[in-house]
Amino acid sequence: MNRYAIFHRPESCYAYAVAADTLAVVLRTAKGDRFDEVEILYNNKYDFTKRRQTKAMERCATDGLYAYYRTEITLPDARFAYIFRLTQKGGTYYFSEDGLAEEYRFDLAYYTFFQFPFINMCDVPRAVEWADGAVFYQIFVDRFARGDFEKDDAYINTAWDGKIDRYSFTGGDLDGIAQKIPYLKRLGFNALYLTPIFLSASNHKYNVRDYLTVDPQFGDGERLAKLLKTAHGHGVRVVVDCVFNHCDCSHEFFKDVEEKGRQSRYYDWFLIDGERPSAEKCNYACFADCTYMPKWNTGNAEVRRYLTDIALEYLKIGFDGLRLDVADEISHEMWRQLRRGVKEKYPEALILGEIWHDNEHWLRGDQLDGVMNYKLQKLLVDYFARGTVNARTAADRMNAILMANTEIANANSLSFLDNHDTPRFLRLAGGNKDRLLCALCAAVMFPNMPCVFYGTEIPLDGGGDPDCRQPFDWEFRNRTEEYAEKFRAVIGIKGRCRFKGARAEITAENGMLKIVRQTDGGSVAAYFNTTGAAKKSGVDGNIVFALNFEDGKILNDGAVVFENIKN
Repeated sequence: MNRYAIFHRPESCYAYAVAADTLAVVLRTAKGDRFDEVEILYNNKYDFTKRRQTKAMERCATDGLYAYYRTEITLPDARFAYIFRLTQKGGTYYFSEDGLAEEYRFDLAYYTFFQFPFINMCDVPRAVEWADGAVFYQIFVDRFARGDFEKDDAYINTAWDGKIDRYSFTGGDLDGIAQKIPYLKRLGFNALYLTPIFLSASNHKYNVRDYLTVDPQFGDGERLAKLLKTAHGHGVRVVVDCVFNHCDCSHEFFKDVEEKGRQSRYYDWFLIDGERPSAEKCNYACFADCTYMPKWNTGNAEVRRYLTDIALEYLKIGFDGLRLDVADEISHEMWRQLRRGVKEKYPEALILGEIWHDNEHWLRGDQLDGVMNYKLQKLLVDYFARGTVNARTAADRMNAILMANTEIANANSLSFLDNHDTPRFLRLAGGNKDRLLCALCAAVMFPNMPCVFYGTEIPLDGGGDPDCRQPFDWEFRNRTEEYAEKFRAVIGIKGRCRFKGARAEITAENGMLKIVRQTDGGSVAAYFNTTGAAKKSGVDGNIVFALNFEDGKILNDGAVVFENIKN
């Protein structure tokens, strides 16, 4: 037995409340260790030394190094104490705060048992209810669709079908999005994620000059209200991109500091080294190395109030959620304050963060609801597009991603193949549309909210920024009916199957990646074959989706999804 692999930590993704009287509990062991039994012994922490209940734990996942055992325990008195008992080859071992031992003094357990002292419901994160069935479509506003042909379009410097660069403006706007809502609904989308729409000199609007004025290139307050009304009328939620890490150097507060230096009331709203900010000296914090994007000092209470009030105004306007740009560079206290303000008034608002790396610190229930799942995106690229990992490694990495967070955080996070900051998946896959569809299917099956970047339904091609931001081709010149049909079928999986909870069984079988999800009516199983040879699945059932599936076999670059599966 590998003693060093055994791990548990209370009040983390290894032990968290899922109800007022129920804990989800996870124990980690070495992947190669097999146990006759893994059990949890538990009771009210004041009674644990006298009597205990016992429950078997199920091996729920494995990754490259570890195996995970999980269960849920319920007590009428929500003051939990517990230890673990492992049985292997006739030997019995106990795991507590003191570590692993062959004997355990239950009469002295109050020194060493794990505890979840009390379930305070105000500390328990909860899933945003509508997120459970959400299927997102991300729109880069300038490039999706133009609907207003009476606006001042002198700013447009690139034809809709012209060659774009970083400084191209092509004319997409809010009216264009509103007009296409029925189209998106027919495709199966019920949620939108819009890149920033407020006043800015750029085409992407990530350098905001005025947080409360809709950029006239996109419309105005009236047109925004029309878009939100249209979307909500079709049952479509709308999440807006919020740029709270930095602003544009033309923002009135930064201009005031440039003019007055330390005498400005806003001097401490930014992070400046010297009497006044100087772009030439770059003596102030900014986004990346972009001196035109000065960074807010979110350690300043006034800045936190200012930005939180803006977030609340967006939700008051009618947005259903906030996507927080560069969330990992902003103070944790900023997100704690924003969450408190948002959830008090808008408990069903979704708070999503852009975090490319480890994210558990933001997902403990006091800051973000979920994140953009870049770890999953990289794995989907590695497995489906580049083919640099096999099914076993893909399954291990997917399980590691799931086990790093709570089920609630997983349910509130976004799975995606690409976005405005990455090359198009189609480009990474060498133009292989079958691999794109397989990867999209895996993203839909994964226990996140799937999100599709605009144009994937054609599909649009493109390299890195700005090439990934090509205008939408409304003539659909590169779309085939076969691809369109398969795309709609993939997007429809989540609505048809109605997965139950944010759990999945992810394994490798016969050289293929396999993802199983539970539904109220049974199980749904998806197989993905990138082996280069035809493979037969280990189950059968009603076919929900099939690609390169012939005579009961999954061909290379193929996938099949069964519901009501039979072994």
